[in-house]
Amino acid sequence: MIKMIALDLDNTLLDSQKRISERNAKVLRRLHENGIKVVLCTGRPINAIWNYIEQLGLTQDDDFTINFNGGLVVNNVTKKPLFSRGLNADELKLVYDFAHEHNYSLDVLDFERVYEIMDMPRSVYKGTVKNIEFLDRHFAELPMGDHPYAKMVMAMPAEKLKQIIPTIPNELKMHFSVVQSQPHILEFLPKGGDKSVGLKHLLDHFGMDFSNLMSFGDADNDLGMIKDAEDGVVMENGLPNVKEEADHITKSNDDDGVAVYLENKFANLL
Repeated sequence: MIKMIALDLDNTLLDSQKRISERNAKVLRRLHENGIKVVLCTGRPINAIWNYIEQLGLTQDDDFTINFNGGLVVNNVTKKPLFSRGLNADELKLVYDFAHEHNYSLDVLDFERVYEIMDMPRSVYKGTVKNIEFLDRHFAELPMGDHPYAKMVMAMPAEKLKQIIPTIPNELKMHFSVVQSQPHILEFLPKGGDKSVGLKHLLDHFGMDFSNLMSFGDADNDLGMIKDAEDGVVMENGLPNVKEEADHITKSNDDDGVAVYLENKFANLL
């Protein structure tokens, strides 16, 4: 029985204007009111998506969000983490050296802010993520020691990124989970960490397992939760390799694909 719905944001729940349509919102609010856990799963920190959390009414004591692509599971009300997994400063240097050598832009995120690395060209990441602090820093100025980091991001025009992805060294692929979350964004995450890992901790917290999970996604960073969920639903606009793993395909993010599928699946509750 499905008791939890996990939703990616960009190109899944959000339309091309970065909005949750009223149709999508109405369906999710109704299911949430009927006891279904609704969990937003994103690469962003919780403060950067708070407007969506409020729109959906996910502000009860037992509401949680998956942030940083599974690196953080946080309670929406208390902001206390249920689970976190990060990177240390030494690990950052592996990606920094590669990006610096090829003059690629790089952003580094801890669990509170984004550091835009000034040793290379400007990133386009700031135009993608809102409601989070951006700081200009040279790599040598980053907090070191045991300061935890969530991920690193290369953000650039999609055509350029498409050419770069095949050149990522195997050393980096062995050390990090390297995923393309949007056509113009490549993320370097802790190895073995993805949205599915965060969801496993959340399901355990509620005494559930993956047989109770329905997930919606479109991109590589959604692949784990699409595979592991009892019902993995991929958007019509999703990447071909992600669609191959889907249990079902729904309409695109601009055609209320989430609501279309849920209205059919949970007709008795809606």
